[in-house]
Amino acid sequence: MKHAKRLQSLTLGASLLAAGIPSWAVVDSPGGPAVRQMNFQPPVTQIAEQIYDLHILMLIICLVIFVAVFGVMFYSILKHRKSLGHKASTFHESTTVEIAWTVVPFLIVIGMALPATKTVVAMKDTSNADLTIKVTGMQWKWGYDYLKGEGEGISFLSNLATPREQVTDASIKKNDNYLLEVDNPVVVPVNKKVRIVTTANDVIHSWTIPAFGVKQDAIPGFVRDTWFRAEKIGTYRGQCVELCGKDHAFMPIVVNVVSEADYKTWVDEKKKEMAAKADDPNKTWTIDELKQRGEKVYTANCAVCHQATGKGVPGAFPALDGDPVVNGPKAEQIHVVLNGKNAMPAWKTVLNDTEIAAVITYTRNSWSNKAQENIVQPAEVLAGRK
Repeated sequence: MKHAKRLQSLTLGASLLAAGIPSWAVVDSPGGPAVRQMNFQPPVTQIAEQIYDLHILMLIICLVIFVAVFGVMFYSILKHRKSLGHKASTFHESTTVEIAWTVVPFLIVIGMALPATKTVVAMKDTSNADLTIKVTGMQWKWGYDYLKGEGEGISFLSNLATPREQVTDASIKKNDNYLLEVDNPVVVPVNKKVRIVTTANDVIHSWTIPAFGVKQDAIPGFVRDTWFRAEKIGTYRGQCVELCGKDHAFMPIVVNVVSEADYKTWVDEKKKEMAAKADDPNKTWTIDELKQRGEKVYTANCAVCHQATGKGVPGAFPALDGDPVVNGPKAEQIHVVLNGKNAMPAWKTVLNDTEIAAVITYTRNSWSNKAQENIVQPAEVLAGRK
């Protein structure tokens, strides 16, 4: 048998080489499926452990039933066959047998249902979560929004990261995580309860991580939820397991479970990254958007000296209310805010272009100021830096 399999493998390899297609070695996917894996992935949550234990329990019960039923059947066939002189029984019915084959299966079902029900109920208990993440299925990617807990406000899309040429060209060597890698993985802290709220934009998808024991459909127009608490730091992989269209095979899921310290670092970096994208200097803002943003910037950075009323501190800090620079050409105010003047520091290294444009717009439209050039866009501040 071993020689036959080896010959078959060599024949396949020779056929691929003859066709000009190299035969690459397949290896385990870290955090994903393993080569020749015959059982579930190693569980890293209590729910996944319970599912694994239930799986083993059901297999044992089924095996016992199989052996018992077929054992009795084959014993009866062999030991009570006609060639040994046995004759068929003439009884028509047996109350004892009727009761036995009703009660015994009932007890077996109850024995299987009780632990299964306990696990299913636990799977649906999403209360007291440390972190809540909304997962939106799309054709063919995932959207993630951190709704509650540390990291609230973080939002990003997660797409397949496997290069397209690996999919279309059979001659290119595949990554170890072929079709199971993404550009933006989900990041969660270890030993924290994470609630997953699922929905979809188009068709039904299903968010699944085998190592967590999680599988939850994402249905358009509906909200479903599930949860997990990963007890081991690492990277865990899954896929959409609901047939959702032609690129169904190309929307994997990756969750990085990290320490609390690393999670805080990731949150800080992600928020800075989002802020940088949100403050694109080429974006055109409305005057109301700039005034709202500018008020926050002014309160945090300028009100200490110039006061919330814009009146300043006589003899120390000038008033902005009625100031000729604030009410004059905006280019001069941009220059002053960027580079500083007298006791006023240069803000060009502290605030970004959007923040400076917002605070200037705010001062030009506040108190008694009625500047003719009453709006400043980030692109104008960017130009003023040059």
